[in-house]
This record gives sequence, C-alpha cells and structure tokens, in this order.
Amino acid sequence: QVSLMESGGGSVQAGESLRLSCATSGYTYNAYCMGWFRQAPGKEREGVATIISDGRVSYTDSVKGRFTISQDNAKNTLFLQMNSLKPEDTAVYYCAAQDWCRMSAIQALRGITSFDYRGQGTQVTVSS
Repeated sequence: QVSLMESGGGSVQAGESLRLSCATSGYTYNAYCMGWFRQAPGKEREGVATIISDGRVSYTDSVKGRFTISQDNAKNTLFLQMNSLKPEDTAVYYCAAQDWCRMSAIQALRGITSFDYRGQGTQVTVSS
C-alpha cells in the first residue's frame, strides 16, 4: 500500500524559508512523476513543482527562482525548498505521485492534482 506523508509546514514571515518533506512508503518508482500542489482557501488547486524519472523538473511561474524540488538518493523522500516566501504562498501543500507516468515534467505539473497518490497535506502560512 502506497502512502505519502508531508511534514515541514508552519507559519513564517514574508521573506523566510521553509523546507517541506514528503516521506513515501510502498511506492515502487516505476517511470514515476512526483511533485507538489497547493490549495489556498477559496482557490483552485494549483500544481507547484514536479519531478519525473529522468530528473527533469517543472515549476509554476509564480515560484520559479524561489522554490526547488528535489529527492534524496534513495528516492524515498521528496522535498520542496521554499525561499523568499510571500503571503500569496499561503496554502495547504500536498505531495502527489503517479506510477507508470509518461508525461513530461510540464505535463505532470498540469495533471498533478489527478495523480493516483497524495498525502494529507501540510499547512504553510506566510504573514506580511
């Protein structure tokens, strides 16, 4: 059984940093796509960053240059380093994964909210 568990959320001031982690278990990493999406109150879910099997990544425009997606060497933890946080980054952040994924990183970013597996989410609150 696949499970994803996020951690690392919290409340910070604008300009500060947070690092989100997503611990995976039972995930077989077969031609995978993984990433993060977020949902702010009253807004649609939004893909934030994705990484695919060949290491290619993609980011939504609003976080480019500020956020970095990465994995540990064993590929059992996914990270999202978030720097220069802004109040508009406030949301619940979810990690998600898809097996046998043939999408490009950009396609995965668009489709991440429909991935087969997702965690419970972690709250990120950025105050001005």
